[in-house]
Parts: sequence; C-alpha cells; structure tokens
Amino acid sequence: MGVVIPLQDKNKNTASVKPLVDLTKADMGRVNQQILSKAGSDVEMIPEVANHLISSGGKRLRPMLTLAAANMFGYEGNGHIKLATSVEFMHTATLLHDDVVDESDLRRGKSTARIIWGNQASVLVGDFLLGQAFKMMVEVGSLDALDVLSSAASVIAEGEVLQLSVAKNMETTEDDYLAVIRAKTAALFSAAAEVGPIIAGAKKAERDALRSYGTNLGLAFQLVDDVLDYGGEAQDLGKNVGDDFREGKITLPVVLSYRRGNDQDREFWRSAIEQGCSDDDALEKALTLIARSNALSDTIVRAEHYGAIARDALAPLADTPAKSALLEVIDFCISRVN
Repeated sequence: MGVVIPLQDKNKNTASVKPLVDLTKADMGRVNQQILSKAGSDVEMIPEVANHLISSGGKRLRPMLTLAAANMFGYEGNGHIKLATSVEFMHTATLLHDDVVDESDLRRGKSTARIIWGNQASVLVGDFLLGQAFKMMVEVGSLDALDVLSSAASVIAEGEVLQLSVAKNMETTEDDYLAVIRAKTAALFSAAAEVGPIIAGAKKAERDALRSYGTNLGLAFQLVDDVLDYGGEAQDLGKNVGDDFREGKITLPVVLSYRRGNDQDREFWRSAIEQGCSDDDALEKALTLIARSNALSDTIVRAEHYGAIARDALAPLADTPAKSALLEVIDFCISRVN
C-alpha cells in the first residue's frame, strides 16, 4: 500500500548517536553485563521473557544518558553502572506493561512478549524488573538518586493511567496529550539524565540543567515517534507504519488533524479511533487528512521547540565531550524524520 506520507529528504540527516555510543561504550559493556546478571532468576520464564525484549535491538539511549551525564561531571566510581541498569530495567518494564495495555502484537520488529507468553507473564516479569531496579538503586546508596528514580516510576504509572483516561477519546486536547507524554516518556528521560550529576556531586544548577535537558529531549523524542507512525518506514520504527492508528492511539498528529478538520473529517476520526473502524482504507483516509491539516509538519515544529529548550538547558555548562554528545543526541532524535 502506498500510504506513507513522505517526509523530508533523509539524505540531509547528518546527526548521529555515535558520539554518545563511543563515549559510553566501555561503561555500556558493564551495563550490559549487569543487565544479563540481574535479569537472571531460578524461575525459568523470567529470564526468557526479559531477555526477549532486552536483546531485541533497542538503542539503550536512556542508560547512555545516565552514563554520559555522570561522565560530564567527572564521576569516578561504579554507581553510574547500577543506576544506568536501573533506568534500562524501568524502561523495559514499562514496555512490557505498555504492550499489554495497548494490546500490541509487534515490538521492534518482533512479536511482543504478551503474544508469546501471555499478558500475565508480561506484567509480572515487568514487576520483577522494577524490583531489581530498586534493589540496585538502594545499593548505590544515594538517597537523592533513589528519590529521583522512584518519583519517576510513580509519575510513569500515573501517565499510564492518564493515558487510559484519554484513550480513544477524540476530545483529548493538545495539553491533555502533552501531559500524558510528559509523564510516560519524558519523566524517565529526565530522571536518567539527572541522576548522573547527582552521584557526581554536581551543583544544584547543574543537576537542574540535566533534568530540564532530559525532560525536553524526552518530549521531542516522543513527538518524533508520533510523526514516524504516520510518515516513517517499518524498518526504522520497529513496528508497522500506522500501528498507533490501528490501536486507536491518540497522538498529537491525530489531535491536530481532528481539531483542524471539518464536521465530516471529525466524524471520520471518531469512527476510526473511538469505534475502531481502522482498516487499511481508513488508514489511507487518515493519512490524507493528516497531510491536509499539516499535522505532521506542525508536530515536528513542536518537537524542534522542545529540542531547543533541551539545548538551551545545557548552554551554560562547561564544554566537554559528554556535553557535545548530549547535544548531538537532540539533533539525532529530531532528524529521524529528515
């Protein structure tokens, strides 16, 4: 089907996550070892389910943020390894839970854990990973880091419930949606970035800067993901183009298209999202309406806005290789639509 909305020329995409990968390569090797160790259990199904998702090819951006942020302030020790692993386990747990709530069949190009092992196993293994994450946080011995990450876990859960409250509701406003992604996505980015300076003993202003950076990077990241669902390619997404639409998810392009449409357009969106009439023909229609309303380009503009805030948050800090890598991550996240 020729349903993908063409975005900007991908040849213009020069930003890369490689500087961050190179900067954190040695430490990420230790994190990966810790992940395999802490995902182990005598209960056979636990490592099977956990490793299915852990080994499925994600970039592990969030733990790399923790490592780079600690590096940025000259941290020497092992605490950043455990905190980065905790961050990745929190992220993995939310993915396991998300796929159950969203009834998703595909994650990063593979069948979701819930399809293979069932909803109950997915939820319970997610809970196991959260438990392991908190054990590692306690081992680090920083009450401030524990406070930040435990608060993020609570906010993420609130975001899940908030998403349920607006699910398949076409009266959802842009502010409503931003509240959901601020909790579901940005909270963990924020915490991942903030715990680095915390354990490095950085000043409050430096800690605040990394928290703001993480929050706004997370918002930009999620908005670009929203765009890619309607204008990306399956191999880039790790899922099928249009999956958000088929699952009846309210994302910003949908919110904008609905609000900018005429009565007939809005009736279509209500039928597709609220009543589940979202077959291939409906996806074609949705893409036409989204293109007509400039919803994708305006969502990109909003992502660029949050990216600029993230960049400004780091501006007063000393120039270091870690800072340069974190800045390039902003460009990389947004340039995925270029």
